[in-house]
Amino acid sequence: MARTTMWKAVVAAGAALVFTGGAAVPAGAAEGGVAFSRVSVNGGKPIVIGVQEEVEVHATFRMTTTLRYDSGPAVFPYRGTTENPDTLWNTIIGGDCEVVDRAKGICDFEEWLYIDPRHVDFGNEDAGTWRTAALVYLPGDAQDIDDMNLPLKVQRATRLTVNASPEPVAVGKTITVSGRLTRANWDTHTYQGYAGRTVSLQFKPVGASSYKTVRTAVSSTTGSLRTTVKATGPGTWRWTYYGNSTSGASSSGGDHVATQPRVLHSAFPRVMHSV
Repeated sequence: MARTTMWKAVVAAGAALVFTGGAAVPAGAAEGGVAFSRVSVNGGKPIVIGVQEEVEVHATFRMTTTLRYDSGPAVFPYRGTTENPDTLWNTIIGGDCEVVDRAKGICDFEEWLYIDPRHVDFGNEDAGTWRTAALVYLPGDAQDIDDMNLPLKVQRATRLTVNASPEPVAVGKTITVSGRLTRANWDTHTYQGYAGRTVSLQFKPVGASSYKTVRTAVSSTTGSLRTTVKATGPGTWRWTYYGNSTSGASSSGGDHVATQPRVLHSAFPRVMHSV
């Protein structure tokens, strides 16, 4: 699957930095005289993509070379082989070289990679695990591209809604909590019901700092969720889905439910007054 190749490299003085300290290939350099290391993409977290918004992915890496280079360098997700990669990016904006060791040609880089789910070649089949490539263009139409042995998860975004009722409710009475789990469909650019997923119902009592799971429910064929619980006190209810290899995690907003004391009815004996 081809991608648009809008290469926007922001480098010092508008040109790639050139190291001329020596012609020897640096120790540990890959074939081609360039070595990449210390690669981090999106902080190691999955890249979660919706249906309309372009996603910005931050990356950092180190390049070691004393060779001249024309443009780049950059890191990005790919599938297939480095000789004929299927890449996943629309635009890459690269930062300036931060020199670590000029004599050895060591530079640290920062970049921003953009993925647009509205691209004509982007679809549901792109969810899953990708690999990471590092690339730099050399003079004479040459290039050095390396597999960094770094897997990247690309996931379809999910959304959750919640509604807890009645509000307020007496302590000990039944609360019905409903909602819906939907997932981004990159083929239709809409969110659709996500069926058969185990979703956690969570509760945070008034005064607490975190939610705790009360029970789980499985989404219906339309993604709907519904369960009942007993009211124990005032607090906030929400649904949480923890995701899978192709779908991102998400939590709904919270729905606060106030409670009322349980009303106890006492039977008083009838007093007969004689006249």
